[in-house]
Amino acid sequence: PSFADVLPLARLITNDYLAGTYATIDLVHPSFVSTLVQRPRVARLLPIQASHTAEAGIPGNQFIFEPDAASVLESLLPRYVATRIYQAVLEVTASEQSSRMVAMKNATENAQELIEDLTLTYNKVRQTNITREMIEIATGASAS
Repeated sequence: PSFADVLPLARLITNDYLAGTYATIDLVHPSFVSTLVQRPRVARLLPIQASHTAEAGIPGNQFIFEPDAASVLESLLPRYVATRIYQAVLEVTASEQSSRMVAMKNATENAQELIEDLTLTYNKVRQTNITREMIEIATGASAS
């Protein structure tokens, strides 16, 4: 998937949120941790929550926005939403590919075990047939 693929969805979500259709937007997706571990994640997409440092009122977090904070937020909001959705899509894709890889590895191991079992069964049947034929030949030779 590309970033351009999520732009229509991000635009729709942003427009509906700004129009007041939705009070909150949550993003639910699997979070890719490792090949064997994916955890479900619920993340608040909108409204944007203030960071903990901003709430603490740490000096140095005082910024001057030009033209104003609302205009800056309005211009950055669509990109923020698209980026967060794209991140979720990438994690979903990584989780899916990882699950496929693990499933294929397990299928390969199971097929290998099945091949070994069938080979053993085939060899036992073959050996039984050869032994039976040798007994028949020996019995036929001693009978004559």
